[in-house]
Amino acid sequence: MKKTLTLIIGFIIFQTGFAQEQPTQLSLQEAIDYALENNRTAINASRDIEAAKQQKWETTATGLPQVSASIDYQNNLKQQVQLIPAEFFGGQPGEFAEVMFGTKHSMTAFATLNQKIFDGSYLVGLQSAKVFLEISKNAKIKTDLEVRKAVIEAYGNVLLAEESIKIFERNIDVLEKNLFETQKIYENGLGEEESVEQLQITLSGVKSNLNNVERLKKLAYQMLNINLGLDVQNTMVLTDNLETLTDQNISLADLDAENNPESTIDYLIAQNDTKAKALMVKLEKSKALPTLNAFINGGYSGYSEDFSFTKTSQPWFGSSLFGVSLDIPIFSSGMRSASTQRAAINLEKAQTELTETEQRIKLQIESAKSDYQFAIEDYANKQENLGLAERIEAKNQTKFFEGIGSSFELRQAQTQLYTAQQELLQAMLDVINSKATLETVLNTPFNN
Repeated sequence: MKKTLTLIIGFIIFQTGFAQEQPTQLSLQEAIDYALENNRTAINASRDIEAAKQQKWETTATGLPQVSASIDYQNNLKQQVQLIPAEFFGGQPGEFAEVMFGTKHSMTAFATLNQKIFDGSYLVGLQSAKVFLEISKNAKIKTDLEVRKAVIEAYGNVLLAEESIKIFERNIDVLEKNLFETQKIYENGLGEEESVEQLQITLSGVKSNLNNVERLKKLAYQMLNINLGLDVQNTMVLTDNLETLTDQNISLADLDAENNPESTIDYLIAQNDTKAKALMVKLEKSKALPTLNAFINGGYSGYSEDFSFTKTSQPWFGSSLFGVSLDIPIFSSGMRSASTQRAAINLEKAQTELTETEQRIKLQIESAKSDYQFAIEDYANKQENLGLAERIEAKNQTKFFEGIGSSFELRQAQTQLYTAQQELLQAMLDVINSKATLETVLNTPFNN
């Protein structure tokens, strides 16, 4: 019982310690750094690199000396009988004598060393293993870029939901105050019932939007947790705010970045594919070359009518063998030629795709720059629009309570204000996300 209690306490301490390692508050940069270490896709990409390193050594090792050993034991439960002409032993011609060869028990132990001397496919395999490792490393960079972009977007979505909730709550406070005052005016016979109803409609719509954003906020946190590699229900506090991040991500210098597709990760991946296809051509050609292998073995054999192999008196007979094997391909009915031509066609396809990738990346860079520039300009425009909408709403509210403005005009001004508020928040998020997209296309975070 005491031992069981100790194990339970130890498990609780372990779980508590593990939970304490999870972050409780994160800035955007801290979230990115954490995700690059803990995101599950990023972790598997790192494992792919380690697997590629092991595969590279596995390929290299096939050309190094290989030593194997074997121990065989045979028990002739019933030995085979052979018939030999009896006249060999002084018998009558035409008669046969029954004889048995060998002993009831036999054991052999051998060790063999094999060594490649020349194999064209092995040399190509070494080059292919190196290229495969490069592919895995580039895939890791690509994964990290995508993880970084996903974290930025998820982080921004949480901040957008948080800011939207604050704005909706402020709007509801103002609307409830306006509704209360309008209700009193109507009850005193100084206003119309329609004015109350218009405000009720507006208030109901804002409350509905608030409820929806609160649900979206929960989903946004869960998506952020997934991208960070945390439990989906993990709770944390985000220390950055949307406005600060927007200002930090406005950089016109990024619009002047060089449009060099060859430095982007997508181009490098396509280039690796071309290298791999070129090696396949070399591999098919190497199959027409001879292969030369050598081996040497040595061992001992023992024979006995009884199982006496563990006794020191058991005689053992040693033997050894050295050999060289030369395999020369001569004629394959055109099979090797067809394989080589097929590999050459795949290489031509890869080269065409590399050119296509280069042109596509140029377009992606220009498009990302255009989107980023528009996002910056749109943000400035939405800031001006919000200021105008606030002034228009304030004027219409004053006119309404002074009795020179209609409730319909006030509702239009309020709806316009709420739209401008949400458009500004979305414009902030667009600046952050478009900057992340441009950096992803340019491979900026891992080139600097």
